[in-house]
Amino acid sequence: MFHPDCNQSQTATCHNRVFDNNVTLSGQGNMSIKTAGFLNLERYLPNKDSKFSPNSIVISTTISNTGGPFKIRIDFKLNSSRPRNTEVKCVFWSNKTHEWSEEGCKFDKGTCECNHLSAFAILMSKAPLKVPYLNEVTYAGLSVSIVSLIICLAVELILWRDVVKTDTLHLRHCAHVNISICLLVADVCFLASQLPDELSELWCKTFVVVEHFCFLAMFFWIKTAYLRYSVIVGYICPLLIVVITFLANNAGKEGQYYSKDTRWLVYSGTFKGSIFTFILPVGIIVFVNVFFMCLVIMKLLQPMKVAERVTIKEKNSAKMVIRSVILLTPVFGLTWGFGFLVMIVDLTDGPLAFAVHYIFTIMNAFQVRNDPRVFNSVSISHQSSQIIKGTIQS
Repeated sequence: MFHPDCNQSQTATCHNRVFDNNVTLSGQGNMSIKTAGFLNLERYLPNKDSKFSPNSIVISTTISNTGGPFKIRIDFKLNSSRPRNTEVKCVFWSNKTHEWSEEGCKFDKGTCECNHLSAFAILMSKAPLKVPYLNEVTYAGLSVSIVSLIICLAVELILWRDVVKTDTLHLRHCAHVNISICLLVADVCFLASQLPDELSELWCKTFVVVEHFCFLAMFFWIKTAYLRYSVIVGYICPLLIVVITFLANNAGKEGQYYSKDTRWLVYSGTFKGSIFTFILPVGIIVFVNVFFMCLVIMKLLQPMKVAERVTIKEKNSAKMVIRSVILLTPVFGLTWGFGFLVMIVDLTDGPLAFAVHYIFTIMNAFQVRNDPRVFNSVSISHQSSQIIKGTIQS
């Protein structure tokens, strides 16, 4: 399809539209511009790049009577939508080499910009970008975590009678054991799902469901303040969230509940996707921990008349609460914060996107090394409530 001439003089910008593709040419001097779009021509032009394939129509622009530099910008309508982490490049047909070339062209935020005229098109990579050595880092980190968790559980079993002598210690170590079990099961499932091409859809879906439940249960166990409520808070609440999410997403359908590429929940946009059934509960738990920490700090910073009524035991408890929350928030909260960024960033954005993937993988895989300190925080809610109660009574 040919577009009518666009005649301009002096400094001017010409806008054309061909098959829903917007073409803008800026330049100086008298210009006579012709634009043409060719449907399906990209199928017949030879493509020597085996990693990329055409994904737009071919648009040709010619100009006459130009008296100065010019720039062409084309907003291409893609034949098929660009999958996440997939490269796109703007090219033109070179009559010298008889192949597609990127020289003088760049693709930026969905727009093709070139400093010369020719026949233009969009090439898209056939496979998404991969983060180099990410699988190796994951295998190493998860292996260390799994071994550490097994040792941790073995030590708990051996020393249980000698260590657990009070109700508070019983609560803390019960939570410790349950969190360790949740992490261990989740890590094993995550490690087993690292080869999605060799897994059936049923197994891949099963691993994601178990990971979803175990990671949620881990955070809910951190909020368990009383042992008699631990099963309800630690397991029943996460189970309800997972079951409802699974059923609401077409019985765990691939692409809705989980992604086979990431072996994890789906992010579909702002507050869209199954990933938010994990992010929102975890975010609330982390927020509550930080809220308690702020209240305790306010308690300790009160005037002396009130502070004098605070016992040494309460002060020591307050210090432990603050220390535990400060440790808890970065280790679990910050780690999964990077996990959320992994769902958002696109590997085509550059080195920063690769850095986010490496940081999340390393922090998530090796976070279990901090377990002995982090699990002291399972009594945060109980201790904080006692301290805050003392503040109110004061």
